[in-house]
Amino acid sequence: MKINDVSKMTGLPISTLRFYERKNIIPDTFVKRDPNNYRIYSEEVVDYLNDVKTLLSVEFSIEELSLLVDQQHPFSAEAKKKVVEQKLAEIENLQRQLKKSKAFLKAILDGEAKFQTKC
Repeated sequence: MKINDVSKMTGLPISTLRFYERKNIIPDTFVKRDPNNYRIYSEEVVDYLNDVKTLLSVEFSIEELSLLVDQQHPFSAEAKKKVVEQKLAEIENLQRQLKKSKAFLKAILDGEAKFQTKC
């Protein structure tokens, strides 16, 4: 597939795909060059990029993603595991905060909260 096809299938702008390549977010295993030096992507890159979008949606930084996937400067499995465990802990903490917020908002609607605004 050409870059335009990948862009359409993933919803990512072409400039983002090129940025991901520069940052080694897209491994070379997904990208080859044709005789005219155009990028040719394997079909598996679509699922991979959807996974990247998921990681970005839970606040992984580009640097963290690079740490996880960069094959040119590989980090130890332990270092990668630590990054994922830290992110998981952050998500679990956020879930606890959201649960408390949800309960508080429900209490406001039910008239059970000692809050200045009546709903």
